[in-house]
Amino acid sequence: MSAPLVTVLIDTYNYGQYIEEAVESVLAQEFPREQREILVIDDGSTDDTAERLTKYGSAIRYLRKPNGGQASAFNFGFAEARGEILATLDADDLWLPQKLQYVCEVFEKNPDAGMVYHRTYLWRGAEQTDYDSYFVEVSGRVPESRISLLRYPMVGTSCLAFRRGALSKLLPVPEALRSQADAYLTALVIFVAPVAALPEFLAKYRLHGANLFQANEGEAAREAVEHRMAMRGVLLTEVQRWLERNGHDLGSTDLQAYLKQWTKAQELDGFKLHKPSRWNYFRHLAEYPRIYGETMSTRHRLDSYVQAFGALVLGYDHADLLDVFRRGYKAMIGKPFGRVQPSEQRKEAATKV
Repeated sequence: MSAPLVTVLIDTYNYGQYIEEAVESVLAQEFPREQREILVIDDGSTDDTAERLTKYGSAIRYLRKPNGGQASAFNFGFAEARGEILATLDADDLWLPQKLQYVCEVFEKNPDAGMVYHRTYLWRGAEQTDYDSYFVEVSGRVPESRISLLRYPMVGTSCLAFRRGALSKLLPVPEALRSQADAYLTALVIFVAPVAALPEFLAKYRLHGANLFQANEGEAAREAVEHRMAMRGVLLTEVQRWLERNGHDLGSTDLQAYLKQWTKAQELDGFKLHKPSRWNYFRHLAEYPRIYGETMSTRHRLDSYVQAFGALVLGYDHADLLDVFRRGYKAMIGKPFGRVQPSEQRKEAATKV
């Protein structure tokens, strides 16, 4: 049997209620069936995932393993994959029908590209969709440009496709990453190959209570934040280790700025667990224009400093009053009032770490 061009890898754990929609979205691709294979990696589910998938028969390869987390599932699936292009899909998300066709066309036009990534809708079910405000189109050899490094976004599993040769240089993914394994690959692939950004919306990222980055209430929210922070700490350590092993100077100002996105996200999550003083919150906000100022307009840099000084006056709990004022001002004069997205909001959402 000849190898397919594309391996679709769906990782799942106790997402039986969603898995059929994910598989159906791959089967509905406007792409030749003989050129793709579908692997479903069940990371030890205890729900009815296996039963729901029996109806697909030989249309998929269902591979079950003991529970080990996302990195473990990725490593298991990548070892079984036969395609030259490996496209990942979370079991609770969907692809739009043109996904594989468009992605493969971009790989064909960019033979050196190691990864293609694209936009996704934020999906609340039915027809309720929003745009992914964190997507930034950055293509080429990203580390060769400081501005590209600062703008390059961490997009999620269902928006990623890798060329086998580039991916192999990053494997195995450290299995301590029970989540955020996608961020490990996205963070490092730029150091082994060019990447290509596809501005089309080709997936739906399902928003629900079990999302790692969805806001919850009470104890569940605290546990989610603590898990994010623990995994982000592992992620940053492992990214730095890979960079050092492969001859990159962690002391370079560009790399330090690139890695700052994770330490800033750690600070922001830490504030949810322990409220910062006004001074510490001011310092946190004021650092964004210092790091990302080259990617901001003059107005956005000024606005970012206004946010920081507003937090110094209002404190962490009331800093959002400045946004209330902005919206009121905008409504009163009928004109937009600048707001910085490329700082904490874009980095927090896009990094998915």
